[in-house]
Amino acid sequence: MTDELHEWARSLDTLREQAWKRLSRGVADRRAAARHPTLASVDRQGMPRARTVVLRAADRDQAKLRVYTDRYADKVDELQATPHAGIHVWDQSAHLQIRLLADVAVQVGTAVEPVWAELSEHARNCYGFQPTSGAPIADSLGYEQWPQPSAFAVLDMTIQQMDILHLGNRHRRGWFERQDEWVGRWIVP
Repeated sequence: MTDELHEWARSLDTLREQAWKRLSRGVADRRAAARHPTLASVDRQGMPRARTVVLRAADRDQAKLRVYTDRYADKVDELQATPHAGIHVWDQSAHLQIRLLADVAVQVGTAVEPVWAELSEHARNCYGFQPTSGAPIADSLGYEQWPQPSAFAVLDMTIQQMDILHLGNRHRRGWFERQDEWVGRWIVP
């Protein structure tokens, strides 16, 4: 039944097209599954760290994604030390798992001033904590919060690999790589 509902899963081209459609929808629609992907990095001890982020931009032509974060969040230091990330999206309605491997460029300071200028007041309040993000506090609300442009960072991710899995009556999994110009190949689920 699922295969009949998702004809796009039968072709590598339409499978990849569907993944980008879902990623783009995540930028525009607050209720879309791809709005809140999981971003994974590696800490200085080599341990994996995963967290939910908000997808801010998806550019299929350039194979790029963008996320905003607090400059002082652990993920920024992790990504500066090891500038690679895994991104995971599970879209229940499409029975679609999207796993991406990306190179990450961390942008701060004057490079992100134009982005900061476009943020709403509510959004700006998400960037700037005292003490800084991740510091121990005595109780759950033992911190101050106010907009700080210096605490704002942008993560620009250039996708290198896409692993797209559709869970249907017969699962289908496509593998795509930038170095192969996104041609794709089927692999066992």
